[in-house]
Amino acid sequence: MLIGSLRIENRVILAPMAGITDLPYRLLMKQFGAGLVFTEMVSAKGLIYAGKRTRELLHSRPEERPLGIQLFGNEAESLAEATRLVADDGELIDLNLGCPVNKVVRDGSGSALMKEPQLVAAILRAVRKATELPLTVKIRSGWDNNSTNFLEIGRIAEAEGCDAVTLHPRTRKQGFGGNADWQQIEQLKEHLSIPVIGSGDIFEPEQAAAMIAQTGCDAIMIGRGGYGNPWLIRDTIRVLEGGSLLPPPSAEERGQTALQHQQLQIEVFGEHKALYEMRKHLCWYARGLTGAASFRAAVNKAETLDEQTALIRTFFTEADGVPGQDRPDAT
Repeated sequence: MLIGSLRIENRVILAPMAGITDLPYRLLMKQFGAGLVFTEMVSAKGLIYAGKRTRELLHSRPEERPLGIQLFGNEAESLAEATRLVADDGELIDLNLGCPVNKVVRDGSGSALMKEPQLVAAILRAVRKATELPLTVKIRSGWDNNSTNFLEIGRIAEAEGCDAVTLHPRTRKQGFGGNADWQQIEQLKEHLSIPVIGSGDIFEPEQAAAMIAQTGCDAIMIGRGGYGNPWLIRDTIRVLEGGSLLPPPSAEERGQTALQHQQLQIEVFGEHKALYEMRKHLCWYARGLTGAASFRAAVNKAETLDEQTALIRTFFTEADGVPGQDRPDAT
């Protein structure tokens, strides 16, 4: 698939997710085949003011490339400047017009921009002038059911030189509740000549295939469905390429992958941060297994990496059940 001048090896893309798609997570998902991975959303103002923590979000390794960098903000000039500052950090720039989180929306960023089509046009125009890298935008259906303007925003994106649009077909008011309206992805695809990437409610490989068949979208983006389940990436690629599904991972295989994820966290962030960052991921790896609730409680109380590692080895060796049976809560 081509996004502007960027060729990606398949149509399965890892969504940018705040607090989730850090370097260790991206490296793991890349190993399972993701054609393109994204950073967490990066503050334009944080970059401009040389925030150390903001710059840390851009740490990368060659093996995860190509890398998409997602920026957020609400000012054309600052987003253009931030785009210039990250020119050497990735292969693609994405602008966030979809985040529904209150602290982002209160600043006029994220999905709040869906209410400001003229501002969106000005932002995209400025960013397009600031970079020759492929430029994409991630949007929602609109602010609420009374203002579903994704077609208008999509047309603006195309007119201002974007190379693709990703649509999560829920309004900001919906958050992650209800069902994603895939028909809106189909409508957007019919109205645009640039690639459309579909997002929303892909928890099984068959759902990815169904989204493409129903909507005609050019690629799919996996978000919450991948929590504790990198096999979703692998299996989705196989289904889309006409292959047969492999057996689901055993509990022991999940444990080995969790340990690999933990080791990546240690290498990138050090032991102290790894201990706390792994807690949420381990809870997701344990979904659907007998004794998962007790394991989650123990993991969240573990105060050392040795203790955490011992819990992982014991639980996933002894557990039974159908891993990943439960879907993640909205987050």
